Amino acid sequence: MKNRYSASVRNSGKNILAICLGLFASVTVHAQSENSGLTSNLGIPTLQPIGDQQSGTWLTSYLPGRPNFIDMEAIQFTPWAQGLFDSRQEHDLEPHARCKASGAVRQFLTPYGVEIVEIPELERLYIFDIGGPHTYREVFMDGRGHPAELLPTNYGHNIGWWDGDTLVIDSVGYNEDFWFERSGLPHTEAVQITEYFKRPDAETVEYTWVMNDPIAYETPVVGRLNLLWREGQELFEYICQQSNYAHDLMVNPVDLGAIGKTSRIIP
Repeated sequence: MKNRYSASVRNSGKNILAICLGLFASVTVHAQSENSGLTSNLGIPTLQPIGDQQSGTWLTSYLPGRPNFIDMEAIQFTPWAQGLFDSRQEHDLEPHARCKASGAVRQFLTPYGVEIVEIPELERLYIFDIGGPHTYREVFMDGRGHPAELLPTNYGHNIGWWDGDTLVIDSVGYNEDFWFERSGLPHTEAVQITEYFKRPDAETVEYTWVMNDPIAYETPVVGRLNLLWREGQELFEYICQQSNYAHDLMVNPVDLGAIGKTSRIIP
């Protein structure tokens, strides 16, 4: 039963991937021979250092400003979700700024980046936050499916696999205690997130993100951004606590006068 479910998830992921590649025709297509240098010493695709690269992290590209990775005009909200989204535009009460762990794409939307660690022997992949709550997400790479019953959490239940040279991560079991991205798109516990990581060269990952939540949206929400390699950067101590600047940032009027409101990004 578990294997049939896992295969079903994979097939669904492949179908969504085909749609995403069609939506984003600007994504560069590379022949397998061109990607031959982007493999580990085991000869398989990897998001870890390759060749002469030392340790490093992946950082979202913010040039020329905040990452514009979602076509907001194309989103088809259900009525209640539209109302909640609109209300979130009137304040900065994002849970991430209050040190709450935030799943999927929100992990990457910090000025500090993430470290991705693959452990083939354990068939696990870990994505470590540097900013915010400074925690990690675990991805099972051993072919399992999602459990029939899950306790909703901030990071959900994540399963992953390599589809050619693209890492696919499928996740469910999220609670509603956080935002998936900084503009405040709502979600419910019915949400499913599918992520695609394609590495066209040693220093770039093309990241596509698909959110399916039939309670909040009429159609899937799709986003895309690039992650850039930061050579030599390692995890460092980051203290997220209530006595930082987040209070002024979140509750002051939306006039760009509060601490941090003139910044392009926040932790």
